[in-house]
Order: sequence, then C-alpha cells, then structure tokens
Amino acid sequence: MSFDRSPALESQPTTFRRSDDPEYRDDPEFSRFSESLSEQLFSLTSKIGRLSQQINLLGTKRDTERVRERVHDLLEETRDGFKEVGEGVKKLGAWEDLSASQKYTQQKLSREFQASGTEFQSIQRLAIEKERASATAARTALDPNDASAPYSDSPSKRQSQLQEQDHLRLASQDEVDFQESLIVERESEIRNIEQSVGELNELFRDVAHIVHEQGAVLETIDGNVQNVATDTRHADIELRSASRYQKNARGKACCLLVILAIVLVIIVLAVVLG
Repeated sequence: MSFDRSPALESQPTTFRRSDDPEYRDDPEFSRFSESLSEQLFSLTSKIGRLSQQINLLGTKRDTERVRERVHDLLEETRDGFKEVGEGVKKLGAWEDLSASQKYTQQKLSREFQASGTEFQSIQRLAIEKERASATAARTALDPNDASAPYSDSPSKRQSQLQEQDHLRLASQDEVDFQESLIVERESEIRNIEQSVGELNELFRDVAHIVHEQGAVLETIDGNVQNVATDTRHADIELRSASRYQKNARGKACCLLVILAIVLVIIVLAVVLG
C-alpha cells in the first residue's frame, strides 16, 4: 500500500457507519433487558448479605420473634427474586443474532446469577439447620419433668399439694400452647425452605446448562479478541517499519538529487569555460 494515497483516502466521504457493521448492531431492547437483570442481581446480592446477618442471630441471645420475621420475609423476597431473575437469564440465553459484546454480557450475567444462587442456597441450608436446632430445643423444653415432689403423709397436706400442682399446670398451659404454635410455625418454615431449595435447584441446573453452552462461544470470542490484538501489534510494527523505510528512501532520494545537481553544475561550468 502506498502511503502517498493516505490524503486521498482521508478526503473520501465517510458514508460507512458503525451501525452498518453486523458486529456492532445496537439492540435497545437487549440493552434495557440486560441492564434490568443486572440491577436485579445487585439487589439480590444486597438481600443475601442482610439475610446472612439475620440468620447468624438465630439460636443466640439476640434471637427474637422480630428477627425470625425478618428472616422469613427476606427468604421469601429473595426466593421470588431469584425465580424472576432466573427466568430472565434463561430468556437472555435464548436471544438470537447477538454481537460479540452482547454475547459477553449474556455470559457474564449467567455466571453472576449462578454464583449468587449458589450463595443463596448455602444460606437457605444454614437457615434450615438453625430452625431445626431451635425447634428441637423448644420441644425438649416442653417435655414433662419426670421427677416429681414427694407427697406428704398427711392427708390434708397431700390434698394441698395436689391443688397447688393443678393450679400451676393450668397457669402454664397457655404458655405451653403458645410455644407449641411457635414450634409448628418453625417446622412449617423448614418445609417451605426445603421445597424452595428443590425448586431453585431445578432453575440453577437450567442456567448452568446455558452457561456451559455459552462457554464455547465465549472462548471463541476471547480467542478472536486475542487474535485481533496480536494482528494490531503486528500491523503497528509493520507500519513503523514502513515509515522508517520511507524516511530512509526519502533521504537517499535527496542525496541522489544533490549529487545530480553537482554533476550538472560541473558539466555546465566545463562547457562555459571550454
């Protein structure tokens, strides 16, 4: 390629636009959808952090009904969020006619969803362990005490002891019923979490399959990017070499012109003086 043609090329009208290149197609719908998924994933990550903090309080001195309500609400919200985002990631994975950068975004969101989902599943299993330990401890505390106070030999005192025990039993029955209802709630929550783990496992397997299929595409994209970078470096080296060669050629041409001028002057002088 002659470098003398560069000004002519630069002066040509730039009728070609980046949008005309299939590698740089702009899909506003894809951009909006992927950005929405990214924001939802960020929100889920934040909820997972708060959920982890609340679950760590279960079984400690700071364990209260308010803490358990927050755990329940965060589990429900995060669970529903993962279902919604998971369906979105599957829809994004089926998107067709994507450019290289869009395929990279597609793969990136799938992997981020997979990583966040794995973390959430671990937290759900921890919540199950904590709830089971709490329910077991509560049932143990409600078991009747086998040991009983000895009765007096006096009939009047024995009757008094029996009446006192009946009174205490009636007074504590409301508390027992309340604790039983809490235990039933915790066991129901355990079943709900276990069911959620199973449902989300199916969703994560689907996304993992998509990630596996996209992996080969991403490797091809990375390889093309590396090849382009290598070709660019080689082109830069060749351009520098060509520039040096052109400068040397110009220098040699100038020297030849000077020599020719000197020779012509000598010939002219010889003709005049002769």
